[in-house]
Amino acid sequence: MATTCPMGFDVDYLRAKVQETYDRVAREPGGSFHFHRGGDYACDYLKYDRVELAALPEECVARFAGVANPLRIGSILPGETVLDHACGAGMDLLLAARRTRTAGKAIGVDMTKAMRDSAASSALKAGLSGIVEIREGFYEDLPVEDESVDVLISNGVINLAPDKDRVFGEIRRVLKPGGRLYMADVVVVRELKPEARENPDLWAACIAGALVEDELPDVAAAAGFTGCEIRERFDCFRNTTAETKVSKDLRVHGVNFFARKP
Repeated sequence: MATTCPMGFDVDYLRAKVQETYDRVAREPGGSFHFHRGGDYACDYLKYDRVELAALPEECVARFAGVANPLRIGSILPGETVLDHACGAGMDLLLAARRTRTAGKAIGVDMTKAMRDSAASSALKAGLSGIVEIREGFYEDLPVEDESVDVLISNGVINLAPDKDRVFGEIRRVLKPGGRLYMADVVVVRELKPEARENPDLWAACIAGALVEDELPDVAAAAGFTGCEIRERFDCFRNTTAETKVSKDLRVHGVNFFARKP
C-alpha cells in the first residue's frame, strides 16, 4: 500500500513540477496538457450541472481540472463551513459556497498564487466574496483551525501528495466531530511498478501517486475515518495523453469517495 513516496524520492522537484503545471493552467487554460479542463469536460465527463456552471464566472470554470465531482457525494447545508483544501481557480469552492449560503463560510487553500488570484477574483465577480476566503497553504499543513470545518471537499489532490497519511491526518484535524470528507481523486486498479512510483514526472501527471482503488477505504480508515466508501467512478482521462503513459490494465480513473470523522 503506497501511502508515502519511495525512499530517495525528490519531493521538492515534485512540488515545483506540480506548481509549475497549475500555474500554467491558471495562465493558459486553453494550452496543451495531459488532462482535460473546463466546463464542457466537467459536464460531459463528470456530471456537473451545466446551468450551475453557467452562473459562475468563466474565469474559474475554464481553469477547472478536477477528476471527479465531490459535490455529488453529499449535501452541504446552509450555515456550514466548507474547506476546499486545494481549491485551484475555485469552481468547486464557489459551487459549495452557494450551497452554504450567506450564513456559512467557504475557505479555499492553494499553493499556487495564480490559482488563488483567479479564485478570489471569481468569488468577487460571483458576489460571494463575503463568505469565501482564499488562503495560501499546502494540503500537508493546512492554515485552518482544529475542528472548525463541517465538510472538506477535494478534487484531484491526494494523488499528488507524497505523504498521504499526513494529508489524511490534516483532513481529520480540521474536521469537526461528525465532519464529512467529499473526496474526488485518481485511483488505479492494481499497484504500479516501482519504477513508475519513483518517477516524479508521472506523479505530477496525477498517475504515479494514485492509490489502488481497493486500498483507498483502508487508507482512510487507518487515518481514523468511518463510513469509508467509493460512491461513483469517472473515466476522467479518456482521450488524453495521460492514457498513453500507463498500461491499459491499470485502468486509471477518477472516483467519488465519502468518509466521516467520528
